[in-house]
Amino acid sequence: MDKPRHDLAQMRKSYEQAALDESHVHPQPVDQFHQWFDEAMKAQALEPNAMTLATVSADGRPSTRVLLLKGADERGLVWFTNYDSRKGQELEANPFAAMQFFWGELERVVRIEGKVERIAPAESDEYYSSRPLGSRIGAWASPQSQVLASRADLEAAWVKQQAALGEAPPRPPHWGGYRLVPDRWEFWQGRSSRLHDRIVFVQQAGGGWVLQRLAP
Repeated sequence: MDKPRHDLAQMRKSYEQAALDESHVHPQPVDQFHQWFDEAMKAQALEPNAMTLATVSADGRPSTRVLLLKGADERGLVWFTNYDSRKGQELEANPFAAMQFFWGELERVVRIEGKVERIAPAESDEYYSSRPLGSRIGAWASPQSQVLASRADLEAAWVKQQAALGEAPPRPPHWGGYRLVPDRWEFWQGRSSRLHDRIVFVQQAGGGWVLQRLAP
């Protein structure tokens, strides 16, 4: 039997930095998220708004990808993408998703689940206009998630769109924002001996939140 490339079974880390107690958690989960996000920024986490988004296809096959969060308030969490991409097609078939933030510098994870909706066109227009020009052109040039013959074809499409669109391209009709409206939040703080703290908020029928502790 070949020797394994890496001794993965022996890779481990003891989490010792902090604790998470119910009495110190904000009653509104979005406020707790913003507190942890601020602390991730202060800790100089690498791209603290990077998140893993999980969607599920019509036939039940899950997929994930890393995206950047671009908005978070009481209404939900927002990102932008090509509506015709794989994730867009899966959200059309099954409008529920889960996202996860991992801030290793603080030994923390946030997991969020809920229904996904498109944001208003005006909101997408506003964000699109704030992007660098190259990224705005890229939204026109890239047939996201489709097979490409080569990198050269993608770059040629970008040059073609740049010449056609000029300095003020409009937002493509196939590109815009989604909002995940949470009905479940989990805040995970690493602890020693794998006895991690897991505090979950579950939304009730009336809109309020119930706070619970989960076993690690």
